Amino acid sequence: MSQVLAEVTTSAPPARRPASPWASLAVLSSGALMTIIDGNIVTVAMPSIQSDLGFTAAGLAWVVNAYLIAFGGLLLLVGRLGDLVGRKRMFVAGLALFTLASVLCGIATDQGVLVAARALQGVGGAMTSAVVLGMLVSLFPEPREQAKAIAVFSAVGAAGGALGTFLGGALTEALNWHWIFLINLPIGVIALVAAVRVLDDDRGTGLGGGADYLGAALITGALMLTVYTIVTAAEHGASTTIALAVGSLLLYVAFALRQARAARPLLRLRLFRSRVLTGANAVQILMIAGMYGFQYIGALYLQRVLGFGELMTGLAFLPAPVVIGLLMLGLSAKAIGRFGAYRTLLAGLALITLGLALLGRLPADGSYALDVLSAMLLLGAGFAAAMPAVTGLAMSGASEEDAGLASGLFNTTQVVGGSLGLAVLTTLAASRTESLAGDGASTVAATADGYRLAFWVATGVAAAGLVLAAAVLRPASSTKAR
Repeated sequence: MSQVLAEVTTSAPPARRPASPWASLAVLSSGALMTIIDGNIVTVAMPSIQSDLGFTAAGLAWVVNAYLIAFGGLLLLVGRLGDLVGRKRMFVAGLALFTLASVLCGIATDQGVLVAARALQGVGGAMTSAVVLGMLVSLFPEPREQAKAIAVFSAVGAAGGALGTFLGGALTEALNWHWIFLINLPIGVIALVAAVRVLDDDRGTGLGGGADYLGAALITGALMLTVYTIVTAAEHGASTTIALAVGSLLLYVAFALRQARAARPLLRLRLFRSRVLTGANAVQILMIAGMYGFQYIGALYLQRVLGFGELMTGLAFLPAPVVIGLLMLGLSAKAIGRFGAYRTLLAGLALITLGLALLGRLPADGSYALDVLSAMLLLGAGFAAAMPAVTGLAMSGASEEDAGLASGLFNTTQVVGGSLGLAVLTTLAASRTESLAGDGASTVAATADGYRLAFWVATGVAAAGLVLAAAVLRPASSTKAR
């Protein structure tokens, strides 16, 4: 018997050694990077897409909004499903769907196909992103290591936003806009292979645990109707706009009631008892609203006012990821460790507010070096300080049991801030531009004035985030760093 057992033991395949947490972080970051790049890569290519497919100005916004709304609306649901079926499975399935949807975007030849494929990309992006922060917190339970990991992940995400702008310009000018999506095919395949090989398998609690599909439908509908109301406000009368706003509010109320009564809610309302978690998510909405407006409107300013081509616009945005990457990897974690997340966040938000205020004075005959680059560097430094700090605060406000849900909520509020900020700021800019053009102003002058209005509003939004953070996120003991 002992001989048989020995033979069985020696012939059994060796167990796979668990990967290093840092190797797993690299895989998670690469998957998230692809979705983040794609969320921004269309920005520079928007004029080419509009010209090629015949989008109206309002319709063109849905190339971005279709992605953001599907992404943000489903994050809570797929985050919960990740807990049930396993986070690795959800991450891998999301990468596969995102890659397939990217190919569909790349071969699209009409408006409907492109918008639908962008929405499908949003679904895949949600599946990939919803589980990442929860996996990261589990991989790095020790606070200092966790702060470093969050700084690395945030740096990758922030750099991905600006890198997407550069790649969008380079690919559009060198080839055509279709390639901003087709480039995801080789990247997605490599990321899929790495994820399968490196990430540790995890068993979910099983689908018997249930997921709140009705709640997911309500919150997705509420988000879609909210953005639609804002984007089309200039086209509809006041009564129609008010009716749509009331409809979206009713959907939010229905969602809240559903979560309070559901046996297995999509979003446990007890999470909001945490002052830190709730405040950090609210601050992030305001911060991202202003920053996303800069990404989109800043690129349009360079092209439509300063006359930059797609490639030059992409190159013009490159200083931002350089600053963000250097500061996040070199200083952000150290600053949080020395001064605390609260103080670091306030410093970052102050820099973001100042940078947006500088953009609020952009002239029609402006200079990139004097008027845009200086503001971009301030925004990059501010974001490098604020993003890891607000991420750490949000995740610190959740228990281990709720880490996955808190991750989904944090990603959801990030997308809500981006989509609503984009909708509000672009609508204000377009309305102001049309009004001035109707009064006889030149196209360039009217366009620049519309963008200035948008940036001043973004400045106010960022300042509100700074005030809210100062009031709500102050540590219980001023001597205790978070």
